[in-house]
Amino acid sequence: MANKAKVTLHPSFVIGEISPRLYSTFLEPIGTIVNGTMYNPKHPTADDLGFRRDVIDGLKDAGMSYIRLPGGNFVSCWDWKDSIGPRESRKTHLDLAWRQYITNEVGHDEYLQWAERVGAQPLYTLNLGTGDIRDAISLVEYTNHEGGTWWSDLRRKNGHEKPYGVKTWYLGNEMDGPWQIGAWDKNPRGYGITANEVSKAIKWVDPTIETVVCASSAPFMAHYPQWEEEVLQECYETVDYISMHHYHIAPPGDYAALLGGSAYYEDFINTEIALCDLVAAKMRSPKKMMLSFDEYGSMQRPNSELHPGYGPHNMAAAHYVFDPNRKYVLHDPDNMPDRPFPGGDMVHALSAASTLLAFLRHADRVKIACMTGGIGAMCASNHDHVWKSASHYIFRHLMEYGRGTSLQTAVDCDRFDLPGYAIDDNSQYTGKKNLPYIDAAAAHDKENGSLTLFVINRSTDTEYPLTLDTSAFDGYSFDKHIELYSTDMDKKNSYENPDEVVPAISAAAKNQSGEFSTLVKPLSWNVIHFSK
Repeated sequence: MANKAKVTLHPSFVIGEISPRLYSTFLEPIGTIVNGTMYNPKHPTADDLGFRRDVIDGLKDAGMSYIRLPGGNFVSCWDWKDSIGPRESRKTHLDLAWRQYITNEVGHDEYLQWAERVGAQPLYTLNLGTGDIRDAISLVEYTNHEGGTWWSDLRRKNGHEKPYGVKTWYLGNEMDGPWQIGAWDKNPRGYGITANEVSKAIKWVDPTIETVVCASSAPFMAHYPQWEEEVLQECYETVDYISMHHYHIAPPGDYAALLGGSAYYEDFINTEIALCDLVAAKMRSPKKMMLSFDEYGSMQRPNSELHPGYGPHNMAAAHYVFDPNRKYVLHDPDNMPDRPFPGGDMVHALSAASTLLAFLRHADRVKIACMTGGIGAMCASNHDHVWKSASHYIFRHLMEYGRGTSLQTAVDCDRFDLPGYAIDDNSQYTGKKNLPYIDAAAAHDKENGSLTLFVINRSTDTEYPLTLDTSAFDGYSFDKHIELYSTDMDKKNSYENPDEVVPAISAAAKNQSGEFSTLVKPLSWNVIHFSK
């Protein structure tokens, strides 16, 4: 092995403008994320609406600016009209998606007012499972119209005088998934026509808004990518983004598979870009469709038993399960369990970072990205307290330095092959060859004189000497090299021990005679910043 790496940057090799919405999060009432983390009127920090002020302050401190809500699978059986007005008169319903009781103590207005208090712009998901076009029109009118109509005046009566001004609206959630209530998996053209009519109508309610139409819920779907091609042919001119979801899974301890997962995200992105451009050509349209990766996550999970002949893509059989022993649950914030994710902080931080770097490398088309679990990444919490996990620092770094334009990174380093593997019947990954150990993306904020290289060292055991060629950036000088690293991958921060895994300034960085060099530790996150 050469055991060295070099990255070259040039201001002319621009990928595209970086949208600040790449660093968004996703909220869905699963378990106690709403009734417990977001809302607990008995918590010592609870405000006048019952929201935990410690969580709000933690997310404001992290800089969370955009959030997709209120779901998720949840919305396909949710009637927003039952969640407004006095809490004592709201209706409790079954949530068929997650087998829970929804009391609607946190309703439509509370979701949006919580976002206001956090300082985040909401990206709202409409119910196009059991909901219809009239329901969507009424919801947008209630939410965004100034006043003078029954729905907008009802919002004012319910305590919010000014419109919420929600700009981005998702036209359903994972509508191709057989697990979805009111799924359109067997009728993509029908969903495309419905999405077209809903998008058209709600833009007539509020011409300032933008809409997002569902694509395949995962690249493992048997109908991917034909399903979204048929959808887009019916609604291409009325929508602004396609909605993409993917959860990458690797076996426990296989860090190469976990951090190499960004390659599968990029395959998904490249396919959808090509498909969107194909539809544009077929429609003779000059419009360029943008991508919203509004649910994503990378995680470790043990392999499940495989069933030869069953799959690998039979999603319907996997989800048409009717368990007579499964009970509905009422989640009580007073009894919020402490269920930390398995694995140390660096595992979660690096897996999130590797996916975000993939999005940065496609910043010309990926304009929204909402991390599932992003609230906990930005502000970790349990029943009583909040603290900063290692992932908090990565989001902070990206939001602070990952601005301006994304630049191509020419990386010369050692490479590795990733064997194919199967987690279960549906999550099966082909092998990858020649992946770089140095995973990199760059941001150039020309207006503010900032140049930043983000680097992940995917190697488990090799510290790489890294050189960086920035000779084309006249007037820029090295500022700092921030590294996040732990010798123990099982270490994690907590309220009692908040500084187990924290960033530090690297002492290895040198900038002599116009050449920058440093060391990047194994399984580390690195931010190398230059200022003009």
